[in-house]
Amino acid sequence: MKFVVIGGVAGGPSFATRLRRLNEEHEIVIYERGENISYASCALPYYLGGVIEDLDSLIERTPEILKVKNNIDVFTTHEVQVIDPDKKQLVVEDLKTGEKTTTNYDKLIISAGARPVLPPIKGASEAENGFVLRSVTNAAEIKTFMDAHEPKNVLVLGAGVMGLELAENFKHRGMDVTLVDQLPQVAFPYDEEIADLIYDKLIENGLQVRLSTHVEEIRKAGKEVVLSDGTKLDTDMIIFATGVAPNNEVAKSAGIELSDDGQIIVNDQLETNVPDIYAIGDIIKTTSVVTGLATSSMLSSAANRQGHMLADMVNGTPMRYRGYIGAGVAKIFDYTASYAGMTEHALKAAGITNYKSVFVTPFDHAYFYPGATRLNLKIIFDATSGKILGGQAVGEKGVDKRMGELSVAITGNLTVFDLPDLELPYSPPYSTTRDPLNIAGYVAINQMTNVVETIKAADIPAEDLKNAFFLDIREPDKATAGSIEATKNIPMNELRDRINEIPRDRKVYITFRKGLNTYTSARILAGFGIPAILIEE
Repeated sequence: MKFVVIGGVAGGPSFATRLRRLNEEHEIVIYERGENISYASCALPYYLGGVIEDLDSLIERTPEILKVKNNIDVFTTHEVQVIDPDKKQLVVEDLKTGEKTTTNYDKLIISAGARPVLPPIKGASEAENGFVLRSVTNAAEIKTFMDAHEPKNVLVLGAGVMGLELAENFKHRGMDVTLVDQLPQVAFPYDEEIADLIYDKLIENGLQVRLSTHVEEIRKAGKEVVLSDGTKLDTDMIIFATGVAPNNEVAKSAGIELSDDGQIIVNDQLETNVPDIYAIGDIIKTTSVVTGLATSSMLSSAANRQGHMLADMVNGTPMRYRGYIGAGVAKIFDYTASYAGMTEHALKAAGITNYKSVFVTPFDHAYFYPGATRLNLKIIFDATSGKILGGQAVGEKGVDKRMGELSVAITGNLTVFDLPDLELPYSPPYSTTRDPLNIAGYVAINQMTNVVETIKAADIPAEDLKNAFFLDIREPDKATAGSIEATKNIPMNELRDRINEIPRDRKVYITFRKGLNTYTSARILAGFGIPAILIEE
């Protein structure tokens, strides 16, 4: 049987090598339009920053290696231009010579990935110093430009995770970096609580960040940009990190069903609507494990796992692809940011509103062991059942560990009522006796059982902002926190003695502070028959 794979990098080689290990008899062919068949695309920003010095070290497999070790025929700089599902034939062009050939397949796997999208900015196509970063070839072009021109400043257009990684690495090279994004926050789709902390870290490290702003025009072959607020910036180099679009043209022409946003729709066998044609990786629309709704799966880790699983399935192993959770991590200077499952942004976009969230800031390990830092952790869960829908965290240490554990919890369909029972490793250098995930579970259960009531600052009714009593429980020598001005400051340790200063004829809110004290204060007030609402920010 002949298996043909369209596309390399992550999913395609993962499928092909696994299939070969399972079956020595199949003929396996990969066509890749680029110059490299398999490389660590997520590491490219670190090459540009000089953290990784050897670009060749990021090339994981070559056509020669795949032929010798796996008996897989690989054709780079070859593009599949036509799929004929009735004849099970492909028309393939050698992009170097222009020669076209026709070949057959028994089963076809589309792992064509996605391509960068340039925003419709006047002058963008004439920017001689403008680049995208998607491939080893792109990285080499940018590095060659930097070596030749020694740019002193760079404009990174797009403040998503890729933009942030690039910004950090250019800063590492000693360049002045400006980030521009049309959204009101960085690191979308992280939620505001996490994104604000990431923003502060960027500013702390000397980056210029311009949000709710876009580039109106690029002038002087890329040496000057005009922003939507009229600001003009001189630029030595521009990087476009503004998103990607699926390479779906050949699939569309073959009658393969696409989603509204152009991705290939697959079932739990990773099959398309056309017999004997499968799809994996960035190009597919699959199912969310969390919501059961259609979702993209644009992570190289997902593509690798899909490729491995598809090889098992086409070889006869009775398996099914359960869908996509979404679990990512990023280095942002000395912070790590990570997520698993759904964010509030994603839930709202999906029309899901019946959820609650908690935001806790425990230490990453025992406070008495040197080096303990705050871990900022958010958990989102179904308001009725407590089912865990997602989580995000940012901090200096222990972030990826907790999000990995939370991803397992989501896979197991756990609820917040299960989090306190998670038995996680403890030793003072590594964790606390009650792990941050245990603590998040306790706080979430308090919400579910109405032990405490919380509200986001933005959701406080206008009438309450005028008439309610806002209690600040900080010690007088501590800095204020949060955006809501307090009516009165009564330190937590004085609450019992000064309880008569709390009105019983007005709604009581406790202003935002990180840590346990606001919750403790709410329980003190409850003990005196005074309900209080904790403000989250």
